[in-house]
Amino acid sequence: MPNGLESRVPDARRRFLLFAAGSAVLMLAYAAVYQWALGTFEGVSTSYIQSLQVVVETFSTTGYGEQAGLWSTTPMFVLMILMQITGVAIIFLTLPLFLVPLVEDALRSSPPPKTDLTDHVVVCTFTSRGDVLVNELDSMGVPYIVVEKDRERAEELHKEGYSVIYGDPEDVETLAKANAEDALALVADDDDETNASIILSARQAAPDLRIVSIVEDGNAVEYHEYAGADRVVLPRRLLGESLSRKAATALSTSVSDAVEIGDDFEIAEVLVKRGSELEGETIAESAIGRRTGVNIIGAWFSGEFVTPPAPTAVIDEHTILLVTGRESELERVKELTQSQTRRHRRGKVVVAGYGEVGTTVADALGSAGVSSVVLDVAEMPGVDVVGDVRNERSLRSAGIEDAQSIVLALDSDTKAIFATLVIKHLSPETEVIARANDSENVAKLYRAGAEYVLALSTVSGRILASSLTDEIVIAPESQIELVRTRAPELVGTSLAEADVRARTNCTVVAVERDGELVTDVGPDFVVQTTDTLVVAGTDPDINAFYERYT
Repeated sequence: MPNGLESRVPDARRRFLLFAAGSAVLMLAYAAVYQWALGTFEGVSTSYIQSLQVVVETFSTTGYGEQAGLWSTTPMFVLMILMQITGVAIIFLTLPLFLVPLVEDALRSSPPPKTDLTDHVVVCTFTSRGDVLVNELDSMGVPYIVVEKDRERAEELHKEGYSVIYGDPEDVETLAKANAEDALALVADDDDETNASIILSARQAAPDLRIVSIVEDGNAVEYHEYAGADRVVLPRRLLGESLSRKAATALSTSVSDAVEIGDDFEIAEVLVKRGSELEGETIAESAIGRRTGVNIIGAWFSGEFVTPPAPTAVIDEHTILLVTGRESELERVKELTQSQTRRHRRGKVVVAGYGEVGTTVADALGSAGVSSVVLDVAEMPGVDVVGDVRNERSLRSAGIEDAQSIVLALDSDTKAIFATLVIKHLSPETEVIARANDSENVAKLYRAGAEYVLALSTVSGRILASSLTDEIVIAPESQIELVRTRAPELVGTSLAEADVRARTNCTVVAVERDGELVTDVGPDFVVQTTDTLVVAGTDPDINAFYERYT
């Protein structure tokens, strides 16, 4: 199917030919009428070619020549008025149909035809998860080039500041223009069939290039691997695994999804439950660090990540704390965040929606030994209750009032938002863990009452970014990077004197010294020459730390 300029050129040519043909027929017809009218009403005989000349002069508004003095009757004047109006109308039609598009094309800012980048990531093509990916790469200082097959879309991206070239990513010549041979990696991010074709073209353009492919249908994985993909990513499966971890963690009194930094030292997300003793307190009032020994790196407030959180920030039922500490310290934080009224509630998990994401959630919960009930509008193997999650009767049939949590794995954000409102009205104590297809709807789901929301594009985009770089991502859905680095500019200085957190927003969570991990890194800790610092922060903040201290 033609696209971009290729589709517009034939359309413009067709319109021009039809317009020119219609104008020619009209002028020939007017010439015949003029010749007849001049002879009939003025008694003057003239040739057809002379009549045609008068019509062309009238249509083009260049004058009427020597025959203007021959008109004296009303019918002739009426005829000439009609010809003048017709000529002006044709001119005004010419402007929007042909001249304006030509001017717009001349003024349009076109993306470059090729790139000279090296050690970059080639992204084919641009999607919502691709947007997350290129932003991650940009913040990490990794160059990229987007190959976009739609010319208008490529021009829009170019105007918005993205690094992009226009071309078909299935074409070997286009990939050569993207300098795939000198690239760090290529990401195929189109539909499953197109991605397979992109992989084959990439293997021809750059045999040693690392290729990561996105797959929507799990059955296509082996075909992409056979085509030559080094890694195949299934976004919906990744999202389902992340949602299932959150649902399983909600039923546990321990921090089960912590990331280990060293022996008995971890970093983890902890969700504050409704009715917990921390709810309604500010960060300062909660005194979490003093009471438990953990270090708060950041926090999500209704889906918005803040690092470090302000002492005056209020903790509510939607707050997710990102903390570091020893296992026993993290357990104490978990205890503080538990609901006082639901501390001993151990209900099941309802999984709403049994597509790719829902199936992954249900399977993962089963493997973890967590009891679940699957609710879906279609009757099929694996579905326990047939019904609509937006219907109170269906929710009651699924046991929502006794459920610890419900995972909304729906294909529509609008349905998920409405379902959240219904669930919170019917069973306020049930935690809602929701999938968002569009990251712009995350805030809406939080406002509707969801306790935890994961956007499909965010999870898959960050997984792609982490697979293409050496930096450690704490979790796919997290915005925090964890790096180990030397900091020569900090040697001989205490963390308080350097004011690391205020100047970079990064947190030094631990230090490797003489083969041991030192976790007691308070404000008075002095950095030594041989120390390797374990630093946590967002991508831009990590870059700021590198620039200032390494």
